[in-house]
Amino acid sequence: MADKLIIVESPAKANTIKKFLGGKTKVVASMGHIRDLPKSKLGVNIENNFEPEYINIRGKGDLIKSLKKDAKSAKKVYLATDPDREGEAIAWHLAHILDIPEDSKSRVTFNEITKTAVQKAIKEPRQIDINLVNAQQARRVLDRIVGYKISPVLWKKVRKGLSAGRVQSVAVKLIVDREKEIEDFIPEEYWNIIAKLIDTKSKKGFDAKLVGKNNKKLEIHSKEEVDEILKNIKNAKFIVKDVKKGERKRNPAPPFTTSTMQQEASRKLNFSLKKTMSVAQTLYEGVKIPEKGTVGLITYMRTDSTRISEEARKVAKEVVEATYGSEYYENRYYKTKADAQDAHEAIRPTYIDIKPEQIKDSLTNDQYKLYRLIYNRFLASQMKSAIFDTLAVTIDANEYNFKANGQSIKFKGFMTLYVEGTDEKEDEIGQIPLLEVNQEVEKEKIESKQSFTEPPPRYTEASLVKALEEKDIGRPSTYSPTITTILTRHYIEKEAKQLVPTELGKVVNKLLTENFPEIINVEFTAEIENEFDEIAAGKENWKQMISEFYGPFEKELEKVEKELEHVELEEEVSDVPCEKCGRMMVVKYGRYGKFLACPGYPECKNVKPYIETIDEPCPKCGGKVQIRKTKNRRTFYICENNPEKCDYISWTKPKKEKEDK
Repeated sequence: MADKLIIVESPAKANTIKKFLGGKTKVVASMGHIRDLPKSKLGVNIENNFEPEYINIRGKGDLIKSLKKDAKSAKKVYLATDPDREGEAIAWHLAHILDIPEDSKSRVTFNEITKTAVQKAIKEPRQIDINLVNAQQARRVLDRIVGYKISPVLWKKVRKGLSAGRVQSVAVKLIVDREKEIEDFIPEEYWNIIAKLIDTKSKKGFDAKLVGKNNKKLEIHSKEEVDEILKNIKNAKFIVKDVKKGERKRNPAPPFTTSTMQQEASRKLNFSLKKTMSVAQTLYEGVKIPEKGTVGLITYMRTDSTRISEEARKVAKEVVEATYGSEYYENRYYKTKADAQDAHEAIRPTYIDIKPEQIKDSLTNDQYKLYRLIYNRFLASQMKSAIFDTLAVTIDANEYNFKANGQSIKFKGFMTLYVEGTDEKEDEIGQIPLLEVNQEVEKEKIESKQSFTEPPPRYTEASLVKALEEKDIGRPSTYSPTITTILTRHYIEKEAKQLVPTELGKVVNKLLTENFPEIINVEFTAEIENEFDEIAAGKENWKQMISEFYGPFEKELEKVEKELEHVELEEEVSDVPCEKCGRMMVVKYGRYGKFLACPGYPECKNVKPYIETIDEPCPKCGGKVQIRKTKNRRTFYICENNPEKCDYISWTKPKKEKEDK
């Protein structure tokens, strides 16, 4: 008979915790949620004040019996599920099934799975925080109502099996809106003029860019303007008018939150959001390493706080000073954004003295890469700024003003260890010679370059997470499942790293935004998130919040259903005739995307694959090149004559060959 029973979510977490607790302690896993709303119906009693109708999850009967048996034979049960709203709700459901009284101090939480943290938590159990549970219930119930009430509209008008979701539909809208911006974008021509100059003293060459005329900003939009400028400076002397020496600091980035970890893992490791969270989970729950056994290597990975504990700061100081020297250390505090859930720390290594290289052989390749990223980011956050010497030079040629900028690193600071990635292109700044005012520099040549303004870039997983966070849509725990869902439902696709809406995604988005503009709306979604936060803080009643939402929503739903009753979505007619009856086949949307179907259904049931082609001919035989997808949805290109007459097949799109001059 166990004195103590500790219930966690996963077997990996259970194995890590077991070794920290002596005596008659049993640690078991609930394998995530054990109760949820039923899949087969709404599961929310609208008439009875939105009471959720929870049921035991199918397939968990034996596990529930086992948990009940273990709980009955233990003197004390501790519910040690994850330290967030979802974990609080799982604990609450477990308490219900195991008949643990609501006022019982059975809930324990720890931000990291270390001996100190686990033992401290067991000594300080608390009651289940019903406010956190209610915030989770509010999200679950609201999302269920929106999904189960709006999805049937999509079934009737587009196809069976589609689904709408409060956050996922807004994410699709962002991607579709961005695609429209790109399609509508009209490029504007502009030119840059670069002077290749030489310092006659040092004989060093450098570039200066034309920026103004008579000290006013100058923009060049045509070849005629370029020719006029080149004519005017053809015989001009290039005289240094101003030299500004300076110093620039670059500060380290804060330790990771969930969203910044997802963004950096996408940029630097090419990990999908789903993969990042999956690998982070294993690092948090425990990895077996020599001499220490199974240990949790990072703190809890769902957080939007940049706070770190004083104990962690102390160890970081020791490691930085021992590795790089005391001149590299700086005790830094980072401001967490106002609406962050600051219950736990930023994501950091739990054992800061365990360097990634020391345990590389104990980790999978993916675990090592992510652990090293988290470790280096954290340590760099407690290091001195990098310092650059900067030089800005203004050079005049007649009335035209040229600028040259240079920098050299004076002190690397945190950049010795880690530099944050970015989604934007960064201009590289090199060194330029130290010039003097009134000095003449030698003109080597003048180059002009035509460019065109570019449309905004498509979202990547990293930049979409950044946008969702900036717009206050969703929370750390929702970014990965949201993006995974819309990819799985084929509302969007990945091309290289970019997220592109499918035709299905565009159709669904159009239907939802035109008919439910109040719900498929960035501001509304952000407002709802803030209401969940108010519920979690005990400042708002969750059923009251759902009631206020449901009244207007129900009226809107009835109105839309009436308006759409006799509306048929226009079908896209292809240029492919049905070989059975001669009608022109139409484009339909199936589970895996587009296909062609005869509009004569049910008399004619002919269907065939929808094959897209590109404008470029096959580089081998000149035939049409088709776009196909593997089972894993990866795009490849194949000749229409493959395999009979041509063997062309490629992962990369064939490029147009330049004509011979």
